[in-house]
Amino acid sequence: MSRFSQPDPELTHRLSRRGMLGVAAGATAAALLGAAAPATAATGNATAATTGTASGARGRGRLVLPPGRLGIQLYSLRDKVSTLGFGPVFAELEKYGYDEVEFAGYTQGSAGPITLAQLKRLARNHGLNPIGSHVGYYSSDPNAYTFAQNLTKVLDDAQALGLKHIGTAAGPFRYGSTVDAWKRAAEDFNTYGAAAKARGMKFYQHNHSEEFSFATDNPKVRLYDVLLKETDPDLVHLEMDIYWAYVGQFRFSKRPDGTPAPFEPLNYVLRQPDRYPLFHVKDGESDPSNPYGYRMTDVGDGDIDYQRFISAVTRLRGHRMAHHWQAEHDNPAESFTFARRSSAHLHSLREKC
Repeated sequence: MSRFSQPDPELTHRLSRRGMLGVAAGATAAALLGAAAPATAATGNATAATTGTASGARGRGRLVLPPGRLGIQLYSLRDKVSTLGFGPVFAELEKYGYDEVEFAGYTQGSAGPITLAQLKRLARNHGLNPIGSHVGYYSSDPNAYTFAQNLTKVLDDAQALGLKHIGTAAGPFRYGSTVDAWKRAAEDFNTYGAAAKARGMKFYQHNHSEEFSFATDNPKVRLYDVLLKETDPDLVHLEMDIYWAYVGQFRFSKRPDGTPAPFEPLNYVLRQPDRYPLFHVKDGESDPSNPYGYRMTDVGDGDIDYQRFISAVTRLRGHRMAHHWQAEHDNPAESFTFARRSSAHLHSLREKC
């Protein structure tokens, strides 16, 4: 039975509370973009401000971004959280049209202590659904706040926040980069996934580019394929960081011996869409002189075609509302500006007719 066979009460509440902000975002995106656009913006952005679409948005179809499904990884706003606290940050995100937040820690620096109950309530008061959290995979410290060292505590906290997903941004390199090493890591992930599922949550792993590299003992085998094969799809889910996946494409489309090994990140999702409940929407400007192939930008300023990517996923039968899209920038020049401009761009994208 589809998990969307029944109405989503949280989504209904958020859309009602915000006056259908997600649905009406096309009308407000131009204002958000205009407030954030740099003085050197291209003519296309100026046109967008008068037409209600961002530069690069094409078509007159429905909005690409499903209503109620835009989130942000709070790591992108860590400077603001540590100085201002969660409250002011959540207030800004509400203004920018965000629906969800993904945590990268539950403390707020100089703003003082906050309990998980207070944090959950604060997010909901600003119409934000806490959708997931990044936690460490393992540590040599037995008291570390990681899945390997303190699984029960990690899940207790996630449950207290009402999270539907709990995951890690650490790669499965705990035991090395051989096929057997990744099989061992997959066993760990299956264990964490089973424990999370028992509490009504989904365990997930967030990729960087190295996951798409090749096994050191068998350079014909891509490590990401080992992870997919050796983890139980009912227990272990993936949060594709789309930017890092395309960096992986740039770096690892040839095997160590130079033979071609092309892959398309989107195809991983289209083959197994149920394994990808979450995405990181991060953008980059193509730069072949850079060892990663891209220079990270605010969403909408780069060359990753999010109209194409998001549309391809959400147009799959039964998948329009099955995924969550989290904007992210590892080191934004100004984090509130990044959040505002990224939301405006994503809300402006429309499907091609």
